Amino acid sequence: MKSPLIYLIALLSGGLGVLAFSPFDFWGAAYVSLLGLLWVAKTGKKSTALCGAFLWGLGFFTFGVNWLHVSIHQFGGSPLWLSYILVLLLAAYLALFPTLFAYLIQRFKINNLAMYPVLWTFTEFLRGWLFTGFPWLQFGYTQIDSPFSGLAPIFGVQGLTFFVMWVSAVLFSLISHLLQKDKKWLVITSQSALCLIVSGLAIWSSSANYTQEKPEKALTITLVQGNIEQNLKWDPTYLNATLEIYSRLIAQHLGKTDLIILPEAALPTLENRIQPFFSSLQQMAQETGTEVMIGTIYQDWEKGKLFNSIINLGDPNLPYREQTSNRYNKHHLVPFGEYVPLESLLRPLGSVFNLPMSAFQSGEEIQKPFLAKQRKFTPAICYEIIFGAQVQKNLRTETDFLLTLSNDAWFGNSIGPWQHLQMARMRALELGKPEIRATNTGITAFIDAKGKIIAQAPQFVETTLTTRIAPTIGNTPYSKLGDIPLYLLCFLLVLLRAVNLLLWKMIKKRA
Repeated sequence: MKSPLIYLIALLSGGLGVLAFSPFDFWGAAYVSLLGLLWVAKTGKKSTALCGAFLWGLGFFTFGVNWLHVSIHQFGGSPLWLSYILVLLLAAYLALFPTLFAYLIQRFKINNLAMYPVLWTFTEFLRGWLFTGFPWLQFGYTQIDSPFSGLAPIFGVQGLTFFVMWVSAVLFSLISHLLQKDKKWLVITSQSALCLIVSGLAIWSSSANYTQEKPEKALTITLVQGNIEQNLKWDPTYLNATLEIYSRLIAQHLGKTDLIILPEAALPTLENRIQPFFSSLQQMAQETGTEVMIGTIYQDWEKGKLFNSIINLGDPNLPYREQTSNRYNKHHLVPFGEYVPLESLLRPLGSVFNLPMSAFQSGEEIQKPFLAKQRKFTPAICYEIIFGAQVQKNLRTETDFLLTLSNDAWFGNSIGPWQHLQMARMRALELGKPEIRATNTGITAFIDAKGKIIAQAPQFVETTLTTRIAPTIGNTPYSKLGDIPLYLLCFLLVLLRAVNLLLWKMIKKRA
């Protein structure tokens, strides 16, 4: 087959993979897309395979993260053409990881089916780690509504990604041998049988309950979606209007609900500058018995640091003050959005490197549970929810709820917020804890411990969403062990393969 046709198939199959993610949710497209990648990686010359894998990644990531151009163009002030070029450059960088995958297959002449998911796990680990990481669009997320979602509480999203690649490799090998009418396809029937067994176990484990609800600890919680347009949010002249919107929405529920939660950076000014507002709200919260949780921008004058933060008002045992111990500070910041790498060099280059509030510092990676209504929350602010290992490390045995405060208005009416919601759902499924997700413009939602949406507010509407939700007790295997079992499995598979090759060489040498 000629190279241009191979490259076209690579681009199309890469783009097809995005349809497996929300909001499209055609989870079977993940397997078809990876079949395309494997075919490209194993077809023709090494140079053709590497170029094809790069184009697969370019098609996948350009389509998958195209929503970034909204924040770059509309809120970063860059021309539309430049915003698309920057997205393309990011996609080109991300495409290096599937290219590395193809290189390793070619370099070591990989034919063992178990090695494909091992190599993919390795390259995906690198993508989620290098330069603070960008583990967006891991194929495991696509399976949250598939029959195989039961693997998530055991192995996490990376384990599900391993499974998707493994199934794709088995299918690729079967199809290749059948098309070639090669009877050697019988050799891989053991892998196929094992794949079917694991698939069956995954389907069976979808009904397993690792955690149980505690109805006696249920709370009635109200999420406030202010729907503040991003182009107005940081406008100083709109601050009073923002305060009025949130004050009005909060007042409607004081005394009627246990806890009111506002989204990330709900009040677009330093928390330190509007202390009278917080003092007044603290008093009303205490008088009505309804606590109020708010995402704020907090300046720690002693440390000289600016934090994307969460505080709680109305708890008589932990009265609010600036130096409160009951505060969560965001750890994993968005590059260029919340901090600028090499800022002395990049900031002078243009407005795209000077987005509003892009000078934050990181909070501690591991922080104690956040308290509200005598319940313990494991928080993640916006971008942090995509880092499953960080959320898992912060989980405690006594954690009642997972919590996400976000502002996806940066990405407009694109597929980005839906992908973000899908990842929040996966955290709930992995850890067996209900997820409470408060956002500025959507998608605001309550998610149960199985990753299913209980209640959801419409996007781009000023509204509130109230639900009574119970915490869970117990632990999933993933909540206790994290990614350790998956990495041990990968190590053992590599070790077994190495021993097998060594024994085979010794036998051939003696023969």
